[in-house]
Amino acid sequence: MIGYVVKRVLESVALLLGVLILVFFMVRLTGNPVALMLPQDATLEQRDAFAAAMGLDRPVPVQFAEYMWGAVQGDLGDSLRRRQPNLEIIVERLPATVELAGAALLFAMVVAIPIGLAGGMRPGSWIDSVARGIGLAGQTIPNFWLGMLLIVFFAVELRWLPAFGRDGFSSIVLPAIALGFAGMGQLARLTRSAVLEVRKSDYLRTALAKGVPARTVSLKHVLPNVAIPIVSVIGIQFTYLLGGSVYIEVVFAWPGLGTLLETAIRDTDFPLVQAITVFISMFAIVIHLATDLAYGAIDPRLRIS
Repeated sequence: MIGYVVKRVLESVALLLGVLILVFFMVRLTGNPVALMLPQDATLEQRDAFAAAMGLDRPVPVQFAEYMWGAVQGDLGDSLRRRQPNLEIIVERLPATVELAGAALLFAMVVAIPIGLAGGMRPGSWIDSVARGIGLAGQTIPNFWLGMLLIVFFAVELRWLPAFGRDGFSSIVLPAIALGFAGMGQLARLTRSAVLEVRKSDYLRTALAKGVPARTVSLKHVLPNVAIPIVSVIGIQFTYLLGGSVYIEVVFAWPGLGTLLETAIRDTDFPLVQAITVFISMFAIVIHLATDLAYGAIDPRLRIS
């Protein structure tokens, strides 16, 4: 197990270094940062002074070395517009994004896993049709469009739930449903497919032939054997929800990293955009590492690879 953990940690570190390198150079390929951050009527003296103050007048290898050294130490630079450390701003907004992503993931799991299990255990039944329908709808309906429909129906027409902001439990219901709907569809399809595959096994047919109740078979025989793909997808879905929350947070005016990124792009806050991108990538890598270790602990066979 120790060798498996060390291997996964080293892979995650290498991936993180690759992300840092990619973000640094991709942002600079978009154009001259000074031209992006200063107004068009800025004088040459102002541009030169700004470039010197931001360290953009130095050679690119020097900028890259300082950027990497700062990132290793947890320094993601300062916001141009807010005049605050970027990490401080991100940490302030992070709880709202994690809360929304967690609520969306919980909604997806609570709905999708039971329906996927029931549909896989009874192929061709009405519950199986529901599971397949949810899987199809989740993969085809855009979450931002679904979010606007939820606002129109539940907030404007029925006035049951608030449409915007972060104020109590009721305010998270609509954005969590909109954000978690796609993950619910994928999780339902995966659970159903995994159950159908397990149903072909001899030990499951033997248990059913002995008259073991279907509920007992699902909980004691089916669920443990489909846990590995479910755990892996849950980890992937959480990272997707963190990144995909940008659209939903803007639609519902949710004060998280998504709205912060949208504001930073609109304000051409070059350092803050770069810092948010790096931070989300780092967060996703950590979650993937935790997921790898989790299903490595569930299935000892994976530790051999």
